[in-house]
Amino acid sequence: MLPTLLDIEASGFGRGSYPIEVGLARPDGSSCAFLIQPLPEWTHWDPKAELLHGISRARLRREGYPVRQVAQWLNDELSEAGICYSDSWGYDNTWLSLLFHHAGMLPAFRLEALRRLLSERQVALWTRTKETLIEELGIHRHRAGEDARLLQLTYRRTRELAGEA
Repeated sequence: MLPTLLDIEASGFGRGSYPIEVGLARPDGSSCAFLIQPLPEWTHWDPKAELLHGISRARLRREGYPVRQVAQWLNDELSEAGICYSDSWGYDNTWLSLLFHHAGMLPAFRLEALRRLLSERQVALWTRTKETLIEELGIHRHRAGEDARLLQLTYRRTRELAGEA
């Protein structure tokens, strides 16, 4: 069974940044993502981050879901599993905490570092395997759902290559 992977895209990378998209790759291999409407006090915007993910503030206002709705969706999706993993735990955990704080809710799951699941052999194979999958599958990077799915596929392929599957 594959682990549940979570990825978050944000308004930037430093102080004042906030989540703008959250995506999941589920154990069955399906993935999904939701854009998040920025709160009025969330004003930080890094044009360099927008160049990476390609999501504008106008699009977030138009197509994004309210913070509380996204937090509730995450709890509904992840409460049974109880745990999900991220390759950028430091950033993603900060943004996830911000999301739940502003939603006035507590997460019903735990976010852990993906590294905890990887053997040393998988770590050694990770970067090359991920780059190969991006090329093979034509994955669009820096969108939360696609990135979560890419991490999950990389996890599976590195286990196979390491003879651990």
